[in-house]
Amino acid sequence: MEITEAISITSYENGQLKEKEEIIASDETIKLIINETLTRSFSISPSHLADFAKGYMLGEGLITETDNIEKLEINGNEITARINLEDFDIRKELMVGSDCFGGWRSKIDYIDKVESDYEVKAAELLKNIELLRENADTWQKTGGTHVAAFVNNESKEFIVREDVSRHVAVDKVIGAAAEKKLDFKNSYIIYSGRMPADMLIKIARVGIPIIGSNAAPTISGYTVANEANITMVGFLRDNRFNIYTHKNRIIIE
Repeated sequence: MEITEAISITSYENGQLKEKEEIIASDETIKLIINETLTRSFSISPSHLADFAKGYMLGEGLITETDNIEKLEINGNEITARINLEDFDIRKELMVGSDCFGGWRSKIDYIDKVESDYEVKAAELLKNIELLRENADTWQKTGGTHVAAFVNNESKEFIVREDVSRHVAVDKVIGAAAEKKLDFKNSYIIYSGRMPADMLIKIARVGIPIIGSNAAPTISGYTVANEANITMVGFLRDNRFNIYTHKNRIIIE
């Protein structure tokens, strides 16, 4: 499925109307069915759907590693997964949806603090937020997507995914990184968009210690980051940023 589509539009500029072709971002309703009993629907970009499914299930605590997945099939707009954890029914009660805010306060008690001594240089964050922008091909064409990157310096990995949903863009890079068996505790995520509680819960569940964004946090996101021992960096742009929590992981030279 294509992630963009060309349409005909009428453009107004300098007092004149002009007919032109415009490239816009595609979105589709994708249904994820897990163990035949749990069904979720998402409005997302129809690309890298296997990465999305894996990252979503990891970030929601439904699985602990991709090896928990016995089957993953994609048929059009439907993803079917079977996972082999005996406590699946308990895990699904603790979910926070990628496409909704959810009852985040009740979920914090069930999330372990992120234990990691990983550090990153300020200059690297600033360099990589620009690299993220340069790799946002669909955003550059349409202005209609979010972009996320999973960064692991040991393996030299800079995994980029785009989606109309900022949550799903992050799900996709988590899934892609998990498939490569990368070390989450010595990695970080940078992405475009706000940082609310459900995003930080997703990051905490997989054990990623640092998250950076070109945008702002919300108070719910700040609360989760602080309690889960995650370093939260916001307004990462134009040679500046704010460190909201656990500043010890950011090296200033």
